[in-house]
Amino acid sequence: MASLSTLFSSLLTIALLSFSCSSQFILPIEKDPLTNLFYTSLGIGTPQHNFNLVIDLGGPILWYDCYKTYNSSTYKPLSCDSKLCPGNTGCTGCFGPFKPGCTNNTCGANIINPLVHATFVGNTGNDVLFISHSKVSNILSGCTESEVFTGEDVPLKNLPKTSKGILGLARTKLSLPKQLSSHNNFPNKFSLCLPSSNKKGLGSLFIGEIPKQSSSFKFQLTTIPLIINPFSTAPIFSVGDASYEYFIDVKSIKVGGEILNFKSSLLSIDNKGNGGTKFSTMNSFTLLHSSIFKPLVRDFVKKASDKKIKKVASVAPFEACFDLSTISRTKTGLDVPTIDLVLEGGVEWKIYGGNSMVLVNKKVACLGFVDGGKEPMTAVVIGGHQLEDNLLEFDLVSSKLGFSSSLLLHNARCSNSDQANFSLISME
Repeated sequence: MASLSTLFSSLLTIALLSFSCSSQFILPIEKDPLTNLFYTSLGIGTPQHNFNLVIDLGGPILWYDCYKTYNSSTYKPLSCDSKLCPGNTGCTGCFGPFKPGCTNNTCGANIINPLVHATFVGNTGNDVLFISHSKVSNILSGCTESEVFTGEDVPLKNLPKTSKGILGLARTKLSLPKQLSSHNNFPNKFSLCLPSSNKKGLGSLFIGEIPKQSSSFKFQLTTIPLIINPFSTAPIFSVGDASYEYFIDVKSIKVGGEILNFKSSLLSIDNKGNGGTKFSTMNSFTLLHSSIFKPLVRDFVKKASDKKIKKVASVAPFEACFDLSTISRTKTGLDVPTIDLVLEGGVEWKIYGGNSMVLVNKKVACLGFVDGGKEPMTAVVIGGHQLEDNLLEFDLVSSKLGFSSSLLLHNARCSNSDQANFSLISME
């Protein structure tokens, strides 16, 4: 996409001039207007093939569609007996003609698209990757031939039309941040700044350290522990596997400054792995256990009414919707009751109108939280909309999360074409 590459070149040039590569790798993030998913662009193979890949915080690997148009002279299949081959992926073979995605004695790859209730078979291979104007060798990824699958369940289903796979950022050995940190000897960290609009520029994915300098203003990230769910939340796993997704310890939830009344044990992970709070960029909006969702909507509507905000008919998938003309605006978006996630030590992650509300048309704004049902495995799944215009640093060395809360408080955002490098000049 021309606009993506042009803005990315500007972002990268400014970054290199300003910070002397304090962040080892930088990728642009764009938001798809139809699916509300976030994607980036990577070059893979020889000759270089450029792929738009959806960003999945809970994805275990980088995988792409290698059907027909993809071939690479530097591609090497990973053998089944390799120590790097996961134990639960099996071994694949092919009758030819041989090419990436069609080789024998090859370590299988579990091709996971969370938007499809199926797992697909692919091959694990080794190839070169082009990122931040650098060529990186020996990166393991999965490839699958989408046209091999029949019926409605295909690997690319429900992804943006231009996307050819998924870039997984989970806590796994084959995630891209882990591989790049191991190859280049820098800490296993990555940071996300997700854009709130597809029209105002790009967000950023930093792999490695966040740039520390600032030329306009400074603020520090609030740091909290990342916790591990000892039970896997993946569609395919071995007995005893822990989840590789990112969980945090939410103690309670506030609406308009008052604690929400629900069974607090839902926020804890039980002895079967149920409950707790995790992040997901594959869910556009935060999903809540019904026992949390219902009181949240009830209290939010009451607090909104106290502010003379008029409720209107629901617009699916949202329940609480309001007349936009009755809501005033602030620097952090629509002036509605805040929703606070109360974390360990009393730390609060405040969700302002810019992240809690969704404009469904020119006259109606809805609370951007969705009922996740009565028996979801995870009680709170924080979705992409609630993460937009927030800077998040995932430090896998210390197992900690650094978060900024809304950057709108500092007159900054992750997506602004006039200040495309804001995330490089507004943090410390």
